[in-house]
Amino acid sequence: MGTNKISVRFERPEIIRPPSEWRSYYLPLTSGCSNHTCTFCNYYGRKLKLRDVQEVKEEIDALYMYKRYGMVMSGVDPVVYYLGQQWDGKRIFLQDGDALVYPYGKLLEALEHLNRRFPDLERVSCYATPQDILRRSVEELRRLRELKLTMLYLGLESGSDEILERVRKGVNSAQMIEAAQRAKEAGMVLSVTVILGLGGVEKSQEHARATARVLSRMDPEYAAALTLLFVPGTPLYRDWKEGRFRPVDPFGSLEELRIIVEDSEFTNCFFSSMHASNYVAIKGWLPREKERLLRELDAVLGQRDPSLLRPEHLRAL
Repeated sequence: MGTNKISVRFERPEIIRPPSEWRSYYLPLTSGCSNHTCTFCNYYGRKLKLRDVQEVKEEIDALYMYKRYGMVMSGVDPVVYYLGQQWDGKRIFLQDGDALVYPYGKLLEALEHLNRRFPDLERVSCYATPQDILRRSVEELRRLRELKLTMLYLGLESGSDEILERVRKGVNSAQMIEAAQRAKEAGMVLSVTVILGLGGVEKSQEHARATARVLSRMDPEYAAALTLLFVPGTPLYRDWKEGRFRPVDPFGSLEELRIIVEDSEFTNCFFSSMHASNYVAIKGWLPREKERLLRELDAVLGQRDPSLLRPEHLRAL
């Protein structure tokens, strides 16, 4: 292997990852998101940038030399070694907001190289938009799964078509369901997130019930609820500040969470609200632990005691 330096032309994105990927190595293929118009998202306005595949392979090589031989090469971003030092060699998370948008041939090339260097990888995962999945055939997705890209994180946000259009998600609920079904047909594992409070006070009930309905149709292996936070610089932040969007209160968000848990009909899904944005954390397998989760939520909703909630200053994305 040569000692080519990793190019600095691509600016490495900050690490934004699902909580379950805390032990992964974060390998950037892109920066930003192809769908950068969502009115609530911290990726709003951050246009997609693609990393050169040769640069990706050079980082994989640098990581390999470090993990295999303890070699530290000049010209390599120090974060490679910082992450590599803590990495157990099992999981890779591809950055950034929707790494599945990376050109298919180059994605194969990167994954093939990754598997050659680290044949004992357990899995590779990434964020994906429904558009990313729908532009790939089942056969193409299966090939990615064979190269250990086995888990996709997909943001449903809401099952209401009106809310999806309002927040400029770029797809409707039927496309969300179709994307989930295509990924599942290819044998991929899905983790789907929803955002409590995204419909505001006006659409709270519609948001919760439609979200439960669409989530059930998607039938993911994992599902997680986040609670809306207002990101400065986004259109939704401005709407909130200027009074055009009325947010639900903390207990209103928990009422939405209860509806989603109660109305959902999964085959076997690990459901949680463990994200730092949430006021109350619950977790369990649905449907078999549904009654326990509902009891936990009812205990908080029955008391309406703010001390039972995560304080506002501790909530975060």
